[in-house]
Amino acid sequence: MEWVKRFFKPRQSNFLKLLIQQGEYAVVSVESLQAYLKKPNEKRSVQARQVEKDADEVHRILVHELEDSFVTPLDREDIFALARALDNFIDYVYGTIEEMEIFELKPFTAVSEMADLLLEMAREIHLTMQRLIDHPRVANEHARRVKKLENRVEYAYRHALADLFHVPEDSEHIMHMLKCREVLRHLSNAADQGDMAADIVMDIGVKWS
Repeated sequence: MEWVKRFFKPRQSNFLKLLIQQGEYAVVSVESLQAYLKKPNEKRSVQARQVEKDADEVHRILVHELEDSFVTPLDREDIFALARALDNFIDYVYGTIEEMEIFELKPFTAVSEMADLLLEMAREIHLTMQRLIDHPRVANEHARRVKKLENRVEYAYRHALADLFHVPEDSEHIMHMLKCREVLRHLSNAADQGDMAADIVMDIGVKWS
C-alpha cells in the first residue's frame, strides 16, 4: 500500500521548488554566458556546461515527479510545458557558447547586447516562478515583462542581422556573417522559449481567475 500512498501524495512543494530551481539556473546560465563573453576560455566554457548539466538534472527530476504523482498543484500539462520551456531556454543559452567555439568566433557586440537582455529576462522568469502559486497576479506582471523583453531581443536580433549583412566584402566575410547569424539565432531562440514560459504562466492565471 505504500506505493499507493506515494502515488496519491500531493507534491506541490516539490514542483514549485523544482520550477524555482529551473528559474535560478536560467539566471546562472546567462551569467555564465556573459562571463565567457568577457573572457572566453576553456575554464569558463566548462563552467557553463556544468550549469547546463545541473539544470538538465533538475528538469529530469521534475518530469519523474510528474510521472509519479496523481495530485499536482497545477495542470500537469502546464507544469510539463513550463519546465520544458525553461530547460530549452537554458539549452539555447549554453548552445551559444558551443557554437562560438565550433565556429572559432570571438565575442562581438551584438551577442553581448542580446545576452544583457536575456539576463533581464531570466531574472524576470525566476521571479515569475517564485510568485507563481502564492501571488499569481504578481507572477503575471513578471510574465508580461518577460514578453516585453522578448520583443526587445527580437528587435536587437533583426537589427544585428541588418548590420551584419550590410555590404558583404568577399566570400570569407560572408562565411563570417553566416557563423555570427547562427550564434545570434541561438539567443533569439532562447528568448522565444522565455516568451513561451510567460505565455504558459499567463494561461495559468486565466484558469485561476
